[in-house]
Amino acid sequence: MAWWSDLIDEEPDFAERVRARFAVRKHGTMATLRRDGSPRISGTEFQFEDGDLRVGSMPGSLKALDLRRDPRVALHCPTEDTPEDDPGSWDGDAKIAGIAHELPPPEDGSHRFRIELTEVVLTRVGEPADHLVIESWHPGQGLRRRTRR
Repeated sequence: MAWWSDLIDEEPDFAERVRARFAVRKHGTMATLRRDGSPRISGTEFQFEDGDLRVGSMPGSLKALDLRRDPRVALHCPTEDTPEDDPGSWDGDAKIAGIAHELPPPEDGSHRFRIELTEVVLTRVGEPADHLVIESWHPGQGLRRRTRR
């Protein structure tokens, strides 16, 4: 199992750059699997605290019921457009895939999940701004960088 704290320990600079992408706005996107296996996209807020990555939801929400049934999840940071006049100034795009582990509910009955990491990806424009740089981290495999033109 790998948690956000493991990524911080192994690749602190990468972890901070990913966290910064998730912090550009309050709401990002979460993908879960419906009962029939089709994807469900939901808006959500992310919490990076005490070495954990967590998501929550209102009591009885469909995304929480999805995660209880099938805990596989994909998270996408809030998006920002690449500046047309200066593509190299774009800070990138981050995605996290993992397994959601439900935590004890607070008194209000809402749902909280701690995310076990299976993949973390950060994509940005390279220098010069004629290619993408894709950095990915997988537990036990470390950080990998590749380019795409």
